[in-house]
Amino acid sequence: MEGAIWLAEAAASEALLFAAVLFLIGGIDDLAVDVFWIVRHLTRRATVYRRHARKALSDFPPADLHFAMFVPAWDEGAVIAQMLSTTLSRLTCGRLVVFVGCYPNDVATCDAVADVADKDARIVLALNPRQGPTTKADNLNAMWRALQRHEAATGMRFDAVVLHDAEDVVSSGELRVFAHLLERAEVVQLPVLPLVDDRSRWISGHYVDEFAEAHSKMMVVREALGAALPLAGTGFAIDRALLGRLAAARGGAPFDAESLTEDYELGLALSRHGARAMLAHVPVTPGGMPVAVRAHFPASLDEAVRQKARWMTGIALAGWDRVGWSGWRRRPLIENWMRLRDRRAPIAVLALLAAYGGALLWAVAELLGWIGGETVALSVPWWLLAANGALMAWRLTLRAGIVARFYGWAEGVRSIPRALIANVIAMCAARDAMARYVRMLRGDELVWDKTSHVYPGTLPAE
Repeated sequence: MEGAIWLAEAAASEALLFAAVLFLIGGIDDLAVDVFWIVRHLTRRATVYRRHARKALSDFPPADLHFAMFVPAWDEGAVIAQMLSTTLSRLTCGRLVVFVGCYPNDVATCDAVADVADKDARIVLALNPRQGPTTKADNLNAMWRALQRHEAATGMRFDAVVLHDAEDVVSSGELRVFAHLLERAEVVQLPVLPLVDDRSRWISGHYVDEFAEAHSKMMVVREALGAALPLAGTGFAIDRALLGRLAAARGGAPFDAESLTEDYELGLALSRHGARAMLAHVPVTPGGMPVAVRAHFPASLDEAVRQKARWMTGIALAGWDRVGWSGWRRRPLIENWMRLRDRRAPIAVLALLAAYGGALLWAVAELLGWIGGETVALSVPWWLLAANGALMAWRLTLRAGIVARFYGWAEGVRSIPRALIANVIAMCAARDAMARYVRMLRGDELVWDKTSHVYPGTLPAE
């Protein structure tokens, strides 16, 4: 009995010490970002916004650019018609052409797009010559070629390209925001604010927490520090000439068809080509919600794990091979810090597994000690546990405040226990990501492993 108690106690202490050290490093890393964000926010309030009132959408003139919109669609027959109809009704700008990328073996999606195109000439069905699914980037390249054919046939040239997903609820003011801010930057990203799914408050809800924090804090910090701004895959506009230069540098295709996370890599690639990227937080009304992309995210554990596994594979694992580290930017230390944060997910999962495993072993040691009448002592410094506890409390409180700002205090409070759900999803996704990464290294063909989508029956208020 004594040997079993000692073994369980030692294993628990080592696992918890390992996890605590990793948590402390990650917590300090997060705290540095938080402090910078808070200081920047307070500084701008005390200086910039005292001299200049913050602009709202009503301060922007009507959009006067010629926009092309790309909507990649594979197996989207259930949502694409409603998405396109809503988009066309909200974006009344006559200088908009929507290219929808479809596959010849996806008849339901092609038919749905064709029905909408029959009613509105702004829809162009861009048929991929390959059978689907390929990759999302390959689908986007098919739309790029359709854009070039459209320009050649009409003799006009688009000013900017906007990307959206087939499940997006677009904002009626987004083209005004893009048109105005593309005068100052070559890439403009809108915030993505997931819709709250009443049927999946905990699984789908954890996307609410993550995107609210990422697009109101983390992306703001990256932009302010001068690091490359990874794109969100939807809700962004790119200067047409810039995309053309990228296409020329890549043999005619601006999107890397071998990438699982083309949006993330595209943001870094555009930055490498000298583009300035901007995150646009423009309130619809003064002090109100920002012009943003709204959409439902996966509501089941299986689909959330699949989506997170794809992101983890493309960014945290394959990113080391495909994107590497910074050697070309003016601020390589800042850039590498941001990329290290992007790729720390597997390390975080390792720490979580060690923590939960250590806690389980500790419970076993306590049980054996109670049976054997022995006292069990944890060999982890108290100050380390206290520091991690304080950092965790800070992080959860800050996240709750950010979520509450966009979704109300009820969702803000829910974000605290949802952190545990996010941990479980991350641990499950890490296993699938490693398996997918091994298949990539073996040379297996990449396919578009998308999740199923739903479109809201009642549109959210803008």
